[in-house]
This record gives sequence, C-alpha cells and structure tokens, in this order.
Amino acid sequence: MSLFGPGDVNLRRMRELVSARISARGETISIQGEAAPVEAAVKMVQDALELVRGGTELTPDAILRVSRLSGEGRSLAAETQGSPALPRGLKPKTPGQKLYLDQIEKNDITFGVGPAGTGKTYLAVAMAINALKAKKVKRIILTRPAVEAGEKLGFLPGDLQAKIDPYLRPLYDSLGDMLDQEKFEAYLTSGVIEVAPLAFMRGRTLNDAFIILDEAQNTTGEQMKMFLTRMGFSSKVVVTGDITQIDLPRHVTSGLAVAKRVLSDIEGVAFHEFSYLDVVRHPLVGKIIRAYETAEEQEEDRRAARRGDLQSIPETDSDKTGSAATGPTATGPASPPTDPA
Repeated sequence: MSLFGPGDVNLRRMRELVSARISARGETISIQGEAAPVEAAVKMVQDALELVRGGTELTPDAILRVSRLSGEGRSLAAETQGSPALPRGLKPKTPGQKLYLDQIEKNDITFGVGPAGTGKTYLAVAMAINALKAKKVKRIILTRPAVEAGEKLGFLPGDLQAKIDPYLRPLYDSLGDMLDQEKFEAYLTSGVIEVAPLAFMRGRTLNDAFIILDEAQNTTGEQMKMFLTRMGFSSKVVVTGDITQIDLPRHVTSGLAVAKRVLSDIEGVAFHEFSYLDVVRHPLVGKIIRAYETAEEQEEDRRAARRGDLQSIPETDSDKTGSAATGPTATGPASPPTDPA
C-alpha cells in the first residue's frame, strides 16, 4: 500500500515514467519488456521500496524524483539518508535538500540560494526548532526585509505589528506547520520566537540564537553587512534567497549577490545552491523555473552578441582624427581657401 499509494496512484506514475510494462498482483511486481527499460524500471522500484522502508511517504512527485535519479545511476534513498531528525517527521526530499541540512549542521553561517519551492526557508525553520528543542539555542529569530514584490501596497491599516505582518506571513506559516498552535503562541508571547522586519535588527547583538534571514535577495549591501554582524556567541545564522527574484530598484545591488562575492572563501560560511531539480512543489513549478532560466540565458547571449557586434565595427578616419575630412575642426571653423592669385 505504501509503495503503490492510495488507489495505485504511485503505480500509475511508475508506468508513465518507463516504457517497460509494470504489473502488480498481491505482493508481487512483474516487469516485462526490452532489457534496458526493464533494468531502469527495476532500479526505480527498488529505490522507491528503500524509501518506504526508511519511513518516507511516497507520492507521485517523489516517484518522479526517484525515476530521474535512478536514470542517472543514482539512488534517492541513499542520497537522502542520515539527515538530522526534523519536526513532524520531516525528511529531505532531494539530495540537494540533504546537503543543505548537512551544511546548516556543520557551519555557523549558511546561505541557501535557489528558486522558489526548493524548501530553503521551510527546512531552515525546521532546523531552528530542532536546535531550540535540543537546547542548543535559547531563541529563534526570523527576519526579512519589508520590500514589496513588484507592486505598491500603499498605506496599510492598523498598528506597527499589523503593518508588518503581511511581509512576515510566510515565516509564521512555516512555524505554524511545525508547532502546536498553543506552543507557537506561547513562544511568541515569551519572546522565545521573534519574527521581525530586518530594520529591527540594527544595533543588536544576538547571542544563543538561531537566526534566519529570508528573502535576502531584497537586502542592500549595507543591510546584509548589518545583519551578519549582529551574530553573537553560540548562535547560528541561515540566509535564504532567490537571486532571480530581486524586487529592489534597478540601480541597487542585491546584498545577497555582494555576500556571495565577498564571503565565499571564509571558513565557517557555506553557500548552498539549489536548482530546479530540488523543487518540491507542483511539477509545473520546476518546468516554469527552467523555462525562465533558459529565456534569461538566451537574452544574455543576445546581449553579448550585440556587444560583440558593436566592438567589431571598424574605426573610420573621422573616429581616429576626431573630425570629418572637411568642415569645422575641433578647435574652430575651417580656414578660408587660399586665393589662387
């Protein structure tokens, strides 16, 4: 039942992904067809079984990830085993997520950079709750810049908390998924969990804390430096962002891009790059991300080609001398012709 899924939904997905014929009767699975497709199907089914035995709940999307990796001679079960125990029985769904969790565990500052739907923030919040329950930290601080995503929201009603809540709602949602409502509210009231805009971090020293900066692509270079230098003793920092979704004005450089350039060689600071292969939302999300990446790459190629065409235009005589062959010079009008007499 765990392998095939409710109503055999997983079994149907397996049949869609391979050209071999997969049939099931009782507890026996039969795979028939040409040698190569049969071998691919066997690897896929075996890896799916290993996930089930390891306690992973299989879904059609998980079967898709299993098939993709088994086609490369890899095993999703093997590459996601041994991750830290997470709240609510959560487990990494891709090898990229497993590596991300390992880097958070090993490093004091970890940057998770990648597209939407890869679990950057959700897994960071899970690791923060883990650290709190294990008494490795005394509080969790979650923050993000209050930058609108391409649209002006105008003046919001209510007090300060009501005005900033819409910006912080994704962080509340992640916390609410992993904690009982009563405990979540108690933590917020007592200050064990603090959710605040980035501007509230200035001037503070954050000791014994697990600190998460979300949507970091919308920080400026100065804001990123301010945030990272808030870190105190016995603290851990996770910074998440998607460099392709910057909502800053065009003339402002993203603090996430600056940090990647400046800090990549510092020991204790890790950068983890997610890809569209790590997307765990609807399968179309990964395809949409890949389509946009391809379009942006093509546009960059066209820009480079245009720059190359401009650089290859040969200089004319007027370019070299700074003036035309006849007419005014750079210093004044042309001299009158000499009288032939």
